[in-house]
Amino acid sequence: MQLAQVEGFIEVARRSNLSRAAAALFITQPALSARLGTLEAEIGTTLFSRSRRGMTLTAAGRAFLPYAERAVISLRDGASLVGRLPIVDTLVLGAAPAVSTYVLPGLLVRFETDRPGVRLVVRTGHSEEIVEMVVRGDVDLGLVRDLHHPGLETKALYEDELVLVVRPSHPLARYRRLSIDRVRDARLILFDRTSSYYDLTNALFRQAGGAPQGVLELDNIDAAKQMVLAGLGIAILPTTAIAEELATGALHRIELVGTRPVERRIVAIRRRDAQPASPAVAAFWTLLDEIEPHASAATISA
Repeated sequence: MQLAQVEGFIEVARRSNLSRAAAALFITQPALSARLGTLEAEIGTTLFSRSRRGMTLTAAGRAFLPYAERAVISLRDGASLVGRLPIVDTLVLGAAPAVSTYVLPGLLVRFETDRPGVRLVVRTGHSEEIVEMVVRGDVDLGLVRDLHHPGLETKALYEDELVLVVRPSHPLARYRRLSIDRVRDARLILFDRTSSYYDLTNALFRQAGGAPQGVLELDNIDAAKQMVLAGLGIAILPTTAIAEELATGALHRIELVGTRPVERRIVAIRRRDAQPASPAVAAFWTLLDEIEPHASAATISA
């Protein structure tokens, strides 16, 4: 049942004449007659008695008329209400866990300063999952580690370095620099077997001849950081996750000598063939231009 059919029915009932009703609706008489025929077929009964004098409602037509009028009034009121509502733009972001937890909040605060009315949606997942979300169009933009995909445009954001940290009271805290083989007697706290951080940490120790004797495994960065703060071991964590603790002295950083810096490039991604961006999506993409590729995570989230 279509709105045009119901409106046609009401107009004919009001004027009792098909031609005058068609003129009032700015359509042809055959078009209006076809609408009425389709409506009667859908309802399953005749709504008008047709004669040379015009068209009068049948008993079924009289019963149906008040419902038809209320339906049209309700739809018009709804359309009027929607028309008075402010237009709400939406920004749907996908972000890897470390980015969504430690960097994205600061970016969104800066974004909302200029666009306070935007509806924000954030979905999290490992970088590979976010890439697939962007490819499918489930999210507008992704913030992930650098993964090549031919269908995506990439914008470099910052380098996230992995560093060794201990609690200030830990025996190793008296050192500022150590070779990695000197820390193999300490308990190593690992996190999230499915993340690239886990693979990078294991690779680092394999290069040095093997992993530490004691290992404590957790499923997320925050839990690993809390274990280090509690003195339960050492961990190699991304600087995004520990910037505040390093600044306050709650954690002590030890430089690993004889190893290359372990870094991950964090990038923003979007589909190359996406439709023209909404104002919110375009504004956030432009905001990311303000990030220096080698800026620290603390600077970005400030």
